Amino acid sequence: MTDVNIHEVVRERYGRIARSAPGASCCEPTCCGGGEADPISSNLYSEAETTGVPAEAVAVSLGCGNPTALIDLAPGQTVLDLGSGGGLDVLLSARRVGPTGKVYGLDMTDDMLALARANQAKAGVTNVEFLKGEIEAIPLPDAAVDVVISNCVINLSPDKDAVLREAFRVLRPGGRFAVSDVVVRGEIPPAIRRDMELWAGCIAGALDEDAYVRKLRAAGFEDIDVEAWRIYPVDMVEDGRFISAFIRATKPK
Repeated sequence: MTDVNIHEVVRERYGRIARSAPGASCCEPTCCGGGEADPISSNLYSEAETTGVPAEAVAVSLGCGNPTALIDLAPGQTVLDLGSGGGLDVLLSARRVGPTGKVYGLDMTDDMLALARANQAKAGVTNVEFLKGEIEAIPLPDAAVDVVISNCVINLSPDKDAVLREAFRVLRPGGRFAVSDVVVRGEIPPAIRRDMELWAGCIAGALDEDAYVRKLRAAGFEDIDVEAWRIYPVDMVEDGRFISAFIRATKPK
């Protein structure tokens, strides 16, 4: 299993989901979202938040949390969403930073980028730009953004150290990292780690809580907090040890 193979499996799956919007679903028990009753993705956004957002953006919101609710965003700020998918979190952030702010959405999947740009046009949002690229090599200069968000995407990366170093690099001093992600408590059996479908399904690539903290600290972050908020049912994934967590950190001033 190589980094390239993982990227290709993830790209193929999420491209397929984008092409099936609206009403997209992974249609599998281990999946970053997918369906109204899905225990990972259900009840993450209020009706007030999604009012006025294109249905296609909501339909392919395959996250495990609501990163826009994790942090206060202020008018004029610049935000980057790692793995922006259909653009829901980008569009919600754009409302909060206002016309003087800017939100970038980064995704490596052409179909998702096309869907996100169509959703942006439908919403009439102008302070948004969707970029093509991998989250291990963010196509933005140093100190370009105030806030980095992400929703159940970092676990999909085969090189999380690179992702966190890049997030640190593009943040301005004092900038904040606020993501939702799947984390694991305890060891993941090697057979699961090697399963490509479980990588794309947000399971095999999940980090242990303590490992997440160590990697953030190694990247240079401080004020690190990992808050578990949803434990998945035992019959859904291995031993019920996988959880959704809010992960926050700060780049020193």
